[in-house]
Amino acid sequence: MSRIVTVPNLLTIFRMVLIPVFVSLLFYQRFVLALAVFILAGITDGLDGLLARRFNQKSQLGTILDPIADKMMMITSFVVLSMRTVFPQPMPSHLPIPFWVMIAVISRDVFILVGAAAINIVTGFRGFRPSLLGKINTTVQIVAIGIIMLAASFPYGTGYYLPSVYAVVFIFAVLSGGHYVFFVSKLLNEDRR
Repeated sequence: MSRIVTVPNLLTIFRMVLIPVFVSLLFYQRFVLALAVFILAGITDGLDGLLARRFNQKSQLGTILDPIADKMMMITSFVVLSMRTVFPQPMPSHLPIPFWVMIAVISRDVFILVGAAAINIVTGFRGFRPSLLGKINTTVQIVAIGIIMLAASFPYGTGYYLPSVYAVVFIFAVLSGGHYVFFVSKLLNEDRR
């Protein structure tokens, strides 16, 4: 019981609870408040890992819940911010997030998840971990969501920078998804040795 109810796990659950609050704020076009909730979620994400390591409160539940909470927040952000109804009318230039960007982000995560599940079923391998390019991709997505929410609140010059933001998110999603295939094959080879 003590390995389930830990401060890091409670922070992860709190982060999951913030998702509907975040979505509600977006739908009511409270982009600055939504950004504050998004930042708070990011802070709790950093804290739960730090506390788990510092006070030896790592748990199997935490290793499962933490990436789920992260992916739920990111995918929800991209899906909701790709909806026209979220933004004020007339819409700022280059909002909402284009469909092709949202699909690239989601497809990458689905591809990795399905691939990891298939490898686990066939080989029993469970030593998956994020690659450096995967971590950079996540950082790019987080920064992009922040920029997009600021663009919705302060829609000046969005035509100049948002297309570049979308292109960078798309490129990193594709590159990191493809790279993960080679990264996992390297992990598998190390595990066999």
